[in-house]
Amino acid sequence: MPVWVDTWPIWAGGSPKAAIANWRITPVIRPLKDDLVGGVASTLWVLMGAIGAVLLIACANIANLMLVRADARRQEFAVRAALGAVPARIARELLVESLVVGAGGSVLGLGLAYVGLQLVGAIGPSNLPRLDEVAVYPPVLAFTIAIAIASALAFGAIPALKHALRVDTPLSGSPRGSSASRERSITRSALVVVQVALALVLCVSAALMIRTFDALRDVDPGFSDPATIQTAGISLPSTLVSGTEPAVRVARVTALQRQILDRLAVLPGVASVGLVNDLPMGDGEWNGPVVVEGQAIAAGETPPSRRWNFVSPGYFEAMGTRMIAGRDVTWSDIETGRRVAVISEDFAREMATEPADALGRRLRLSFDRTGWDEVIGVVQRVHQDGLYEEPPSMVYWPVLASNRLFGRTDVAFVIRSRRAGTVGLMTEIRQAVRSVNGTIPMTREGTMRDVYANSLARTSFTLVMLAIAGGMALLLGVVGIYGVIAYVVSQRTREIGIRSALGAKPRELEKMFLRYGLTLSGIGAAVGLVAALALGRVMSSLLFGIGPMDLPAYVAALGVTLAAAAIASYVPARRAAMIAPMETMKAE
Repeated sequence: MPVWVDTWPIWAGGSPKAAIANWRITPVIRPLKDDLVGGVASTLWVLMGAIGAVLLIACANIANLMLVRADARRQEFAVRAALGAVPARIARELLVESLVVGAGGSVLGLGLAYVGLQLVGAIGPSNLPRLDEVAVYPPVLAFTIAIAIASALAFGAIPALKHALRVDTPLSGSPRGSSASRERSITRSALVVVQVALALVLCVSAALMIRTFDALRDVDPGFSDPATIQTAGISLPSTLVSGTEPAVRVARVTALQRQILDRLAVLPGVASVGLVNDLPMGDGEWNGPVVVEGQAIAAGETPPSRRWNFVSPGYFEAMGTRMIAGRDVTWSDIETGRRVAVISEDFAREMATEPADALGRRLRLSFDRTGWDEVIGVVQRVHQDGLYEEPPSMVYWPVLASNRLFGRTDVAFVIRSRRAGTVGLMTEIRQAVRSVNGTIPMTREGTMRDVYANSLARTSFTLVMLAIAGGMALLLGVVGIYGVIAYVVSQRTREIGIRSALGAKPRELEKMFLRYGLTLSGIGAAVGLVAALALGRVMSSLLFGIGPMDLPAYVAALGVTLAAAAIASYVPARRAAMIAPMETMKAE
């Protein structure tokens, strides 16, 4: 069972043994794999599915091209059969050709894979577990080569079975320009339908992620203008805060952190500074049962658990977190030992109808028997765990109050300045910390824009990967549709010439082939919509602010797919309409 351990705080104003005696500890058992992979498992499965869909589309294209090539060689197969070639030998030759194509594609794919891995490493989210270990290892290399060769053999076997094993074409061949048999036409059409369906599924997936990304960008994270918020963490060495009495240790922590705040506040370009126990969207998490005065708790029941955070005066101003009602914590509150607290808006609405009505109410941690804390302010909701998660009900206590329960040795400073993110400001921050004590190490240097971007990293990474897969699927689908219709046009050249000679207008001929391509695309789109609805439910854990059946996403994906199919159908249809009937007759 993995265990998460945080730095224990310095206690004061109460007996830690008495507090711990009132705690109820419940074991949380989960596989270690969940901690290593986290919430990205569903993302990786969706991406694997997208890659598999692209592979299937490519295989369908190969099968179609092989069918066309084998169809064009029917006369050759008939001649070879008449000269004594057995069907198995012809089938073996076609399979060898497929194997050569698969091997050549594998070599080219390995080069593209190397470039792709560099791209993934550059754009991949930093919170993707073990991203730096992604490489083309020998087992992965063997697996991908085996898949490529197996795909080439499997789909290359289709024309081998359909043509090489049925060498019943007469030596004279069929009349030139006649249509392919109904069986071969159905096979090619079915492969086109599969390509369009899979392409639509990937386009819907990408559209859902685009809609999710837009929804996340519209979320108010609980702080404003993150690019102007510089963060800098410190962790006080134990040698600086050692002492026998908890109150002595807390006093030392208070003095050092207060001095650093004062030094940071006077740096050039700094508008406001603050101190916090755990930054929003960070890794820290403090929570526990909070008792509200006047709320009835049944015997044997535990009060609802709330998230805690410990802040200094000026923290909300530095973060740009709006004060809904009341006021912020002040240094006067801390110096006089007044017990106060600020709560989040949703917590306030649990206490009263309006946030302002919660002012003056009192609360405390369930194991804190030293007194009550008065609610003096209500702030907006903050997405403490990331944009995907609902903001928790928060309680903010003064982090530097020596008569409180905690005096943390590892905290983060937030500095609002237009110079945030610059090397110059960070150099001045380090100098300010060293001027208080040269042994204090710095941690968590960055801006809140980095933290905010990191919360969007999983969505943006999935969006980019699905967009690439969707683009490849559309491209392969366009090639497949174009290839089939172009082949049909070449097979029906004589028919087109006769129709033109009998008075058919180019526009009518164009519509005939365009209708054929759009019919196949429409069937594929219908199948793809059903598959996309099923996939949407699988992707529901990746979505935010929209449902798996989001209508705008489906309409946009359907429009893009059908537009691409129409273009792929129009080009060969236009060429068919431009065929001169006299040239066709002369050729006959």
